[in-house]
Amino acid sequence: MKVFLRPAAAIFLLLGGTFHLAAQQLPPIVSENSAAEQIPNLGRLVSELRQYHECTCKCGCYAKDINAQADRAIAFLRRRAAYRLPNERLALVLDIDETTLSNYQEIAKADFAYNAKAFDAWINTAQAPAIPGTLRLYREARRLGVAVFFLTGRPETERAATERNLRAQGFAGWRQLIMRSPAQMSETALAYKSADRARIAAEGYTLVLNVGDQWSDLKGVPAAEVSIKYPDPFYFIP
Repeated sequence: MKVFLRPAAAIFLLLGGTFHLAAQQLPPIVSENSAAEQIPNLGRLVSELRQYHECTCKCGCYAKDINAQADRAIAFLRRRAAYRLPNERLALVLDIDETTLSNYQEIAKADFAYNAKAFDAWINTAQAPAIPGTLRLYREARRLGVAVFFLTGRPETERAATERNLRAQGFAGWRQLIMRSPAQMSETALAYKSADRARIAAEGYTLVLNVGDQWSDLKGVPAAEVSIKYPDPFYFIP
């Protein structure tokens, strides 16, 4: 005999080889902090991040979104270079991590948790692949005679590995690679990067374009004529 239960009802007890129905009134479920219940579950969020990177979710496609932003940057740079003033020195500022080079291999391996020792070891392998849209942007800047400044939060101790990685991925001929000095390690990314953009401008360059994956790459004074943000839901740097 088939027995159909209403969800609120009951428990099956197996007694003597036969099923008997024992009714039970279930108590209400109470949450004492409804606001906390709105915080996304970490496991589900990690799964969604992986799907976004692999372009298998309804939330978007990481590579497609980055390429769209790179295309906007290239289109602007072409227009701006066409209206360059006589003797005007144009500058493109590029972040490195998740803007020029991808660390997703290490990020996913760590399940999106940050371990400074493991991440530094990854950086020093110099194996991070280029982000294709940024490589296209970089080559177009070089073709247009726009000076490229890499401005990264990486410490000065990682300069050799960073230069080796950039060159191996097709980036060569940049104007300057700016990295954090020991004295700058306590500064926020926003403060550090703003100050170094000011130094570039003080050298006589016009900051026409700034591209980064963090708001702290782009905000602050001086700002570029146009700043373009790449998507990066994987981590946040203030």
